[in-house]
Amino acid sequence: MKNVPHTVTDAAIATIRERIEGGLYPVGSLLPAQRQLSEELAISRASLREALSTLEALGMLSIRAGKGVYVTSAQATNAHPWRFADQSSLPDTYQMRYALEGFAARMAALAIGDADVAWLEANTEALHSALACDELDEAAQLDFEFHMRIVNLAGNAAIESILRSSADIMKESQRMPFYRRERVLSTHREHGLIVVALKARDSVAAGEAIEAHIANAAQRAGVYFPTPPAFAAASQSAIEK
Repeated sequence: MKNVPHTVTDAAIATIRERIEGGLYPVGSLLPAQRQLSEELAISRASLREALSTLEALGMLSIRAGKGVYVTSAQATNAHPWRFADQSSLPDTYQMRYALEGFAARMAALAIGDADVAWLEANTEALHSALACDELDEAAQLDFEFHMRIVNLAGNAAIESILRSSADIMKESQRMPFYRRERVLSTHREHGLIVVALKARDSVAAGEAIEAHIANAAQRAGVYFPTPPAFAAASQSAIEK
């Protein structure tokens, strides 16, 4: 995958980080409102949220809904950096998966058979066991196999080739969310929703379920990226449930 540098976002991350490390934003302080900060940095609100999410993943900020963004540490504390930055940024990776796997899930729902459903259900249960036992390598492998089974069912050789040729990057993007220990079982729950949609042969629901899962996984890994309005509604519905 070709890496497209997120120069504006990266610059915002560097600036905010410098202000934190230099004491302009001391630990415990509240960052300026996002509207003010986006104007100061000449950056869109969406790109700013991506920058803030990245700094939260680094352990420097805490984003509190309805209360603002607080500085929690003057030093980055995340022990799990993205290992493939020289090939593809983490936001690029999740966006690629969002685009390709959403389409693949919609197509898979039209072709899936009972044996495929049974395989996906068994895989989902095995994933639960692996996550519950903190077997992250096994969980990442099961996660990869789950997604590639759906891609294979879609019958698009080009999409499958792109994703399989990036297998190591795919697996790492699936492993990253597992480091949020308090939400480690979220992947299992979201896989379950995908299987329900596929079992019902509901193409629209299957696509929305896998898109919501990928966007949610990205956020658990500390990455925010804008998604179409359809995801926003689906995500809110999932939260309310």
